[in-house]
Amino acid sequence: MKIDNYEDMEVYRLAIGLQQKIFVLTKSFPKEELYSLTNQIRRSSRSIGANIAEAWHKRRYAAYFISKLSDSDAEQAETQHWIRTSLLCEYIDNVTFNILMDECKHIGGMLGKMINHADTWCLPSGGKSASRTNGLTD
Repeated sequence: MKIDNYEDMEVYRLAIGLQQKIFVLTKSFPKEELYSLTNQIRRSSRSIGANIAEAWHKRRYAAYFISKLSDSDAEQAETQHWIRTSLLCEYIDNVTFNILMDECKHIGGMLGKMINHADTWCLPSGGKSASRTNGLTD
């Protein structure tokens, strides 16, 4: 698949899907959690995709690209923490917990592959390439 922008990336689409699932799910969290757990899990899940988008636009410089992907991976790890907290507070059930954790881990694995193969994602020295063809869809 030809990748012309970050929205074409499988990992970005998965991150957006996760963020939206968490948004809908947290609507049922208690009102007293609005400015704590609800805010935290929404913020961290939204930052996964935001950092992927930033990485795409910084791919001219491998170190910046890797840094933004690392930030994205850190946000997915933080999201895992808040998902576990939601389970411990009994706001979600075990099935939902496992589904969301699996999605986080899958996104994290994809980000790890991108980090380890940054050279295939980053623009050549001249920065002339308009698109990529690698999807790392595992």
